[in-house]
Amino acid sequence: MVAAAALLSGCASSPPPSKGFETAALQPYRLDSGDRLRVTVFEQTGLTNTYTVDQAGYIAFPLVGQVAARGQTLPALEGAIATRLKKGYLRDPDVSIEIDRYRPVFVMGEVGRPGQYSYVPGMTAQNAIAIAGGFTSRGNERDVDVTRKINGQVATGRTTVTAPILAGDTIYVRERLF
Repeated sequence: MVAAAALLSGCASSPPPSKGFETAALQPYRLDSGDRLRVTVFEQTGLTNTYTVDQAGYIAFPLVGQVAARGQTLPALEGAIATRLKKGYLRDPDVSIEIDRYRPVFVMGEVGRPGQYSYVPGMTAQNAIAIAGGFTSRGNERDVDVTRKINGQVATGRTTVTAPILAGDTIYVRERLF
C-alpha cells in the first residue's frame, strides 16, 4: 500500500513546463522544416510562388539561391529576401510572405489514431487529440506531455489538455492509473 501511495504521489508531482516552454506559445511564429510558404514579390510573377522550408532550414529562391528560413519570423524572412533581391536584381522589391501550410503536429500514446496531423493556428492539445480519434478508455484526460523545439533546443513539459500547442509539437497522452 505504501508503494502504491509513493507511486501515485510521484505521478501527481510531475514537473510543470518551464517558463520558456509556456511563453513559446505567445511568441511570434518561427519557421522550421516542413512549413510551406506563399511568397509574393509585387509585380514579379516569375518570383511569386510557393516554397517549402527544407530539412536544412532553407528555401530555394530564384535568382538569390538558398535563403535561411529556420528560426526566422515572417517579417524577418521578407526582409532577407528583399535585401538579397536588391543586390543586382530588383530596384525596390516588395516581398510579402504568408504561411500556406504549417508543419504538422504529432499525437501519440493513448489516442484512437496516433499519427501526424495538420496544425491549425490556435489549436490546443485537446483539439489535436480529438482529430486523432480522441482518448482511449485508458487515456489520461487531465494532462499531456508536449515536446517542442524552443530556440533550437528540444524541451518536454506536462501541461493541461486546454493548453495551446505549436506547429511541430509532439503530444503524448499517457495511460491513467485508475
